[in-house]
Amino acid sequence: MAKLPKEFQFIDLSDYGRPAGHWIAKRFQNTSITPIHVTTLFILTGLLAIGFMINEYYVTAAFFIILKSILDAADGELSRLKNTPSYVGRYYDSIADFLLNFCFLYTFYFLSQSSILLMLLAFIGIQMQGTVFNYYYVILRHSVNGDSTSRIIEDCAPKAFEGESQNMVNIFYKIYDTLYISFDKVMFYMDRNARYSPPFPKWFMTLVSIYGLGFQLLIMAFMLVFKLHEFVIPFFIIYSVFIFVFVGLRKLILKSN
Repeated sequence: MAKLPKEFQFIDLSDYGRPAGHWIAKRFQNTSITPIHVTTLFILTGLLAIGFMINEYYVTAAFFIILKSILDAADGELSRLKNTPSYVGRYYDSIADFLLNFCFLYTFYFLSQSSILLMLLAFIGIQMQGTVFNYYYVILRHSVNGDSTSRIIEDCAPKAFEGESQNMVNIFYKIYDTLYISFDKVMFYMDRNARYSPPFPKWFMTLVSIYGLGFQLLIMAFMLVFKLHEFVIPFFIIYSVFIFVFVGLRKLILKSN
């Protein structure tokens, strides 16, 4: 089951792992393996990538970074195949991505002996980039009756889906909110009227998808393979300039009703 109706689906440059992720999810569809298990597996895969980076096995590290991206797609695919939507799973996935992103950049800082301040700036940039893509993507999904597990404005803990604990939803929401609230608020204030816009055209969403986590990880993997790890931190700082380009495009060209 896709996140968007067919007529609104676009080329998502960050979602290259979806076909392989779907294949993996199909293998687990009729087993006791849950999306939470797959999310935990991508955390372990990310940590393995970091271990190989530290030991300078850069090509192997790149492989595990791409595998992490594939498994990141597989947990959502498995949830849809099993028809078991979960707010706990949604927040667990986002929390894991946040922490792994920090660990990836800290490892690049360690390898390149860059400034810790630049590393933190790059991390803020990466998180803000992902927030831009997710914000517009979630708005699009809601506007065309697509997948609604993610909400446009995460301002309170949602009501738990059937089969999951409301207490666990509350706990995971609180952790998620603590980590992401500042990025979400900045994006909301930058473009609060985006939710009143007509459905975004495919070309716009494809452009913004370069800020999707999968594409960010692909860039990291590429730079590792070509031993450009010393440039990862400055690259993602500069890469953040497109935040203003995309928000400006939405406001100037895709005006709200």
